[in-house]
Amino acid sequence: MLDALIFDFDGTILDTETLEFRRWEGLYRRHGRTLDLRDWQTGVGTWDAFDPWLGLPDDVQARREEVHAELLADLHDDIRGTDVRAGVRDVFVQARRAGLRLALCTSSSHSWVDPWLAHHGLEGVFEVMATRDDVARVKPDPELYLLACERLGLRQDRCLAVEDSLNGATAAAAAGLRVLVVPNDVTATQAFLPEWGRVDGFEGGLQAMLRAAGVTLP
Repeated sequence: MLDALIFDFDGTILDTETLEFRRWEGLYRRHGRTLDLRDWQTGVGTWDAFDPWLGLPDDVQARREEVHAELLADLHDDIRGTDVRAGVRDVFVQARRAGLRLALCTSSSHSWVDPWLAHHGLEGVFEVMATRDDVARVKPDPELYLLACERLGLRQDRCLAVEDSLNGATAAAAAGLRVLVVPNDVTATQAFLPEWGRVDGFEGGLQAMLRAAGVTLP
């Protein structure tokens, strides 16, 4: 039985993960370096697990503030011009019609998430939010998911976590939630556990997600 869907944000609702990787990949390429996707994946869904600056030449690192400001400006332009993942808006509507509650659980901060939710017209979609501002440890630690469930007033086994990354899915599973993985181009090759449900996108709607997760509605 299921009472709520708890969504990750980056890479799951809005695929900032692929956009950011492509920008860093381009930066590496311009300086004759190669950014390994497997290394990058270790930092997806968490903080401080991978430092991309270490793979760049010393002269680039010496201009880190300038280079980073330019990269972020380009990334923000990319995100402004990119819609949320196909089908996810329909899933939100279908979930509400089915009586499911919606929450957001992210290792990002309110200062990052809130403006992008507003930009894409998603203010008010989520009943509760849990962000890195609210906890001592982000994913893959379970603290964020435990907080989201507490704010919903629900047991963890009544909630389904919708994640794109191994760090996020690991956090949800450790908190005792059921897990559905909806990977993106950057995370698709991660070693997700076979017991976690998986769909390749949201186009199949809520019912396809629930079937893959092996859960039923009240």
